Amino acid sequence: MNKDKVAVLIPCYNEALTIKKVINDFQLVLPEAEIYVYDNNSTDNTFDIAVAEGVNVKKEPRQGKGNVIRQMFFDIDADYYLMVDGDDTYPAEASQLLLEELRSGKADMVIGDRLSNGTYYEENKRSFHDFGNNLVKGTINFLYKSKVSDVMTGYRGFNRIFVKSFPVMSAGFQIETEFTIHALDKRFKLVEIPIDYRDRPEGSESKLNTITDGTKVIFTIFKMCKDYKPMFFFSIFASIFFILALIVGIPVIIEFFTTGFITKLPSAVLASGLMTFVLLLLITGFILDTVVTDDKKQYELNLYRVYHEEKNDEK
Repeated sequence: MNKDKVAVLIPCYNEALTIKKVINDFQLVLPEAEIYVYDNNSTDNTFDIAVAEGVNVKKEPRQGKGNVIRQMFFDIDADYYLMVDGDDTYPAEASQLLLEELRSGKADMVIGDRLSNGTYYEENKRSFHDFGNNLVKGTINFLYKSKVSDVMTGYRGFNRIFVKSFPVMSAGFQIETEFTIHALDKRFKLVEIPIDYRDRPEGSESKLNTITDGTKVIFTIFKMCKDYKPMFFFSIFASIFFILALIVGIPVIIEFFTTGFITKLPSAVLASGLMTFVLLLLITGFILDTVVTDDKKQYELNLYRVYHEEKNDEK
């Protein structure tokens, strides 16, 4: 592997209108970088246009951005990776700022933050997208007590250790959320760089569906909360059912202490069942929390191995 090799990763699906400009912009700003375009079953001539620009082009048959990124991470060796969408919404000029944070060691992952300077809200007029961004951002920041400004940006930079130790679980564009949660959960160094965002040029259409893809992201957060913070996840449901059990059971208890008898037998059975279910939820949370803690230990040991392999390769 060459010293300080930079790879620009451009996952694409039907970006014939913009892919040439994106490639040319990065060729101009980062002439030393290797550019990789992975075409994800485009029905236009995205693939042919990318080939004509003399960059590394490959077809990825498994549909979904997560699948494309997964294959890119398998195939490509570099010291630093820049990931950018092929829709010409992110400025290539900002790549130097992202790389500076990686090269200095201040960050393992750099986020191209579209939201802080307001350009995303000026260019993107889809209010439901704004709502979805804020919902996802708020949820993740609450769970991890963090202050990440842009969770779902498609412009990111990574060092080699982050890439080679990152398990890609999402098949679709939920991969953006997964990057952020993984970095926070595994205590990687994360830095945000405010960037200017520009909307797609006329004639270029977004592949995102606000309702469908928004639902997928919410379920991704739901699932990752269960996987990463099971005690918190199961405690929420345990609390809900505990309250229901009290609502059903308190009249039974009052009746028993008042009269010495229980006539509300169905309510007593239901309250007992709910309390039993609460106990099962808490036990499940405790067990899975132990499993997750052990998994984190194993991950740290694996990360330690990857880190020292990289250090030995540098010598």
